[in-house]
Amino acid sequence: MIDTKALREKILDLAIRGRLVPQDPNDEPASLLLDRIRVQKQQMVKEGKLKAKDIKNDTIIFKGEDNLHYEQFQNGTVKCIENEIPFETPESWAWARLRTISFDLPYGTSKKSSSNGKIAVLRMGNLQNGEIDYSDLVYSSDEEDIKKYSLIKGDLLFNRTNSIELVGKTSVYRGDIPAIYAGYLIRIRSSLNSEYLNTVMNSSYAREYCTSVRTDAVNQSNINAAKLGNILIAVPSISEQKRISKKTSESIKVINIIEQEKMDLQTMATNVKSKILDLAIRGKLLPQDPND
Repeated sequence: MIDTKALREKILDLAIRGRLVPQDPNDEPASLLLDRIRVQKQQMVKEGKLKAKDIKNDTIIFKGEDNLHYEQFQNGTVKCIENEIPFETPESWAWARLRTISFDLPYGTSKKSSSNGKIAVLRMGNLQNGEIDYSDLVYSSDEEDIKKYSLIKGDLLFNRTNSIELVGKTSVYRGDIPAIYAGYLIRIRSSLNSEYLNTVMNSSYAREYCTSVRTDAVNQSNINAAKLGNILIAVPSISEQKRISKKTSESIKVINIIEQEKMDLQTMATNVKSKILDLAIRGKLLPQDPND
């Protein structure tokens, strides 16, 4: 029987390595996209939309003449990071730290929520398999929190504190209902295609990274914003990000159908087995033999 979990992981793995969709030679190099993001963030600092501290750790990652990867820091120093590059990508792609391609990585509200209010507060339990589950919501009417923590379509929510198995789970907010987010979550807002970035953050590569940097305590683990921001993201052009997202979505839908059919077959098999046992103990499974 098909292992749908392994198949889903394989799709995500191919996606973030540039092997899920064909390369288009007409796509611009991803380095140009990263240049625009860098200029955009600098302009946001000038306009007061970001603080200087939000970009002080931004870096530029590039390939040197020796074909090795280097990272340039704000003070001009350069360091070889070839041993940190997790896998090969197409030539037109580029690498960047998450903090460099994100505007900031703020924690959510620490104030207590209630069973009703003006706006939903998304918590770690609402993050399920890369999606937002709205079945169990709490609310807030705190105007300060609503102004500070309101989500916009395309934001990603990262679960920074949870059990060892669940810490690091990430879901994309698509603006289905107005919402803010709770303190155990980190908001990731970026100029990258949100669906592509969500694919990256739900891949086995990202999970392995989270495992390597998490801090474990009794019954829970934690990954702070600094460690989250340090993860390396393989960046294709925006055009390819959209193609990857479309193909990934189509593939996952097929996998979900297969998964549902597996569950239906298992339920059917369980019901048949139960019926057979029921008939057996009632003496109705075999014809009665008068010679017995």
